[in-house]
Parts: sequence; C-alpha cells; structure tokens
Amino acid sequence: MADWIEKFKTKADRVRRKTYTLYLAYRHPLTPWYAKVFAAVVVAYAFSPIDLIPDFIPILGYLDDLILVPLGITLALKMIPKEAIDAARQQAAQEIDDQKPKRWIVEVIIILIWIALAALMITWALKWIWDLRSG
Repeated sequence: MADWIEKFKTKADRVRRKTYTLYLAYRHPLTPWYAKVFAAVVVAYAFSPIDLIPDFIPILGYLDDLILVPLGITLALKMIPKEAIDAARQQAAQEIDDQKPKRWIVEVIIILIWIALAALMITWALKWIWDLRSG
C-alpha cells in the first residue's frame, strides 16, 4: 500500500512540474500563438478548482485529472519549440527546487479567466432574455 502511495506522489509531482514547465514555456517568445492559447487553457484547467467531471463522482471524477491533464500537457508541449521547452524546464526545476514558484500569478490568471467567462455567460444570457422579451 505504501509503495502505491509513493508512486502516486511521484506521478503527481511529475505532473505538477510539467504543468509549471508548460506555464513557463507558454510565456517564452519562441512559442507560437496557437500553442500559447492551447497551453493557457491546459494550465488554467490543471490549476482550476472547477473540473469537467466533478471529483465527487466516484472513479470518473478523477479521470480528467489522471487522463485529460497529462494528455493536454503532452499535446501542448509538442506544439512548443524545443528551445522554449528546454529553457522552461531549466527554469521550472530551479524555481521548484528553490521552493519559489510564482503560484500566485497562475492563481490570479485562473481567477481572471473564470471571471471573464462568467461575465461573458451573463452577457449572453441577458442578451438572450432581452431578445425574447422584445421579440
């Protein structure tokens, strides 16, 4: 049992490092715009408390964390030039080992994305209601 827990912790740490590497690679100037968009979505989803499949659903709730996030990270890293990934990996390793990752920046970005999405949905809903009343 302890061996399984240790393997899970190792894999979780690897996903955390890859997610942070992806965040840093996303900001690199060599990264193309389409890779930046995809990477931003993957990083936001990985750090977001809101999941596609809620965690309280037995077994299925963790599938997105175990399958979708690593798959998204892998796809995003394939879109980014090797030079940007290498620089990001080096920076991520240094910052994580120094225990200085700038997590608050990622958290602020995620909160802003969710606020923007909520505002967009409210705007669409109000427009739809207005169109129904006037039509």
